[in-house]
Amino acid sequence: MRAVLVVALAALWLAGCAGLGPAGDGGSGAEYVVRPGDTLYSIARRFRVDHRDLARWNRLGDGSLIYPGQRLRLGPGATSGVAAAPGKPATAPRKATPAAPEVPPPASGWRWPASGRLLGGFGASARTASGILLGGQPGQVVVASADGEVVYAGSGLTGYGLLVIVRHNRSWLTAYGHHADLLVREGERVRAGQAIGHMGPGAGYDAVLHFEIRRNGTPVDPLRQLPARGDGQAGLR
Repeated sequence: MRAVLVVALAALWLAGCAGLGPAGDGGSGAEYVVRPGDTLYSIARRFRVDHRDLARWNRLGDGSLIYPGQRLRLGPGATSGVAAAPGKPATAPRKATPAAPEVPPPASGWRWPASGRLLGGFGASARTASGILLGGQPGQVVVASADGEVVYAGSGLTGYGLLVIVRHNRSWLTAYGHHADLLVREGERVRAGQAIGHMGPGAGYDAVLHFEIRRNGTPVDPLRQLPARGDGQAGLR
């Protein structure tokens, strides 16, 4: 009976540590692997760190776009390499990590992820605080805005529906929300203009695309990055 109890307690302890990962490349300390349903705030509370520090250490900008499987460092620099446990503060760093050099936009350049009417400009409302909304037809094709790697494809982030995140380099990523279905998988390399999914319902529309461009985790106005469109729509460059 005692042996059974010991095994059960060990299983519970392992389950509690399931989201933890070992130290990364030597420049980071304790790390946490994001689980479905996690938010920056919930992770910060769990490890007793300030959510603003957590965002800064991981170059997350406002931290609203984190995805399952993403590895987050729990301190600003190198530590002993021992993973922190939930509910305990991260190990104090031994030294600061130098800031990474700025990386330019992808060499492929940006292209529009879909044709359609601009329904909401960047920062125009709470729904477009981090991107833009493009309207279209149900099932309309959505394409990758630039060359990159699919780092997330799923529905684990609240408010985005069926979502694709493409990382283009160390500094730049794009996000495509409210798909009806997906044509790519996590880990897949995509080319600019490659179909990644089809428009679906969201944000009160029958067919819509929520599109973001992020630089070092911070949302930037896609209309300042995308090429001009010659359709005469107000607000489009």
